[in-house]
Amino acid sequence: MADKRDYYEVLGISRGASQDEIKKAYRKEAKKYHPDLHPGDKESEMKFKEVNEAYEVLSDSEKKSRYDQFGHAGVDPNFGAGQGSGFGGFGGFDDFGDIFSNIFGGGFGGFGGSSRRNGPTRGADIRQVIDITFEEAAFGCKKNISINKQENCSTCSGSGAKPGTSPITCKRCGGQGQVKTQTRTPLGYMTNITACPDCRGEGKIIMDPCKDCKGTGKVRKQKTIEINIPQGINHGQTIQISGQGEPGTKGGPSGDLLVTIRLKPHSIFRREDFDVFIDIPITFVQAALGSTIRVPTLDGIVEYDIPEGTQTGTVFKLRNKGVPYIKGKNRGDQYVTVEVEVPKNINSKQKSILKEFEQASSEKDYKKQRSWFDKMKDFIK
Repeated sequence: MADKRDYYEVLGISRGASQDEIKKAYRKEAKKYHPDLHPGDKESEMKFKEVNEAYEVLSDSEKKSRYDQFGHAGVDPNFGAGQGSGFGGFGGFDDFGDIFSNIFGGGFGGFGGSSRRNGPTRGADIRQVIDITFEEAAFGCKKNISINKQENCSTCSGSGAKPGTSPITCKRCGGQGQVKTQTRTPLGYMTNITACPDCRGEGKIIMDPCKDCKGTGKVRKQKTIEINIPQGINHGQTIQISGQGEPGTKGGPSGDLLVTIRLKPHSIFRREDFDVFIDIPITFVQAALGSTIRVPTLDGIVEYDIPEGTQTGTVFKLRNKGVPYIKGKNRGDQYVTVEVEVPKNINSKQKSILKEFEQASSEKDYKKQRSWFDKMKDFIK
């Protein structure tokens, strides 16, 4: 359970989130990593399962309460399965101490818990937001981003000690980073484990610190990283670059770099998942007589024949002209909505031609208008 991510972090919400916020966040994350959108992608499948597991706990008030109090231990199937314990379901003093050790990060009141403070710790994640164009998101691209992160000090090789010297083992704790004290209580002797005050839980003491890093072993530097943005990525999705976050401590792994995509609006295209939408104005004559129109697509201009009698609001579909899927060779479609534009400020010659056209027309030429007048007759009876 120690390797599991925090359920609130998985859904991207705060601990005070309401059930509506939890449900909304779940739908968003589940859609982002749904297997149908990422066929064959094992990482997305794993994240999808992680999102469902988080929602299963946080959407259940009883499980959520246990999780908020005890973390992952509180929703483990073995939680409360101990027998013969005087603490109503805790598996003895050792388990009781381990739970509180996880909560408080060290020994609690002597129930046998052991502090893990002196062990390897994973580095923090670094989060960045990057702006890309509509086309870059559709077809993928490479981007350089600049991050400010800690790195091992090159002067002392990360030891924190002045070159030529080394940290010494703390005599008080023997390098363990923690000290134990015993207190007699009505329940017996209780062992209390705390961080060593001499080395502050580090296990070693730097007598002569490095001047460049001031004994921390780390320096903050600006670093440029090239990232690959996959085709088909959408607004709000996040790319995870493993190991490019803050460095871990005591041999722990580095965190990850999490890059969230922010999509710049396009002047003519709109996007829904992998489909592209566009509105194109046409003239009255083009709609009435039919015409070949030029349609912008992500691949360039294509010609499309619209039939005579086309009505405003008619939608045509161009297959496989949408956004490529993140995985695979398939693409979405492009939907073209035509809008018939009625001319303004027509001259006398145009008016004369239109009147002649109107006189030559009959009711059968206007099916919608005829149907509407039939309905009006029923209305005024």
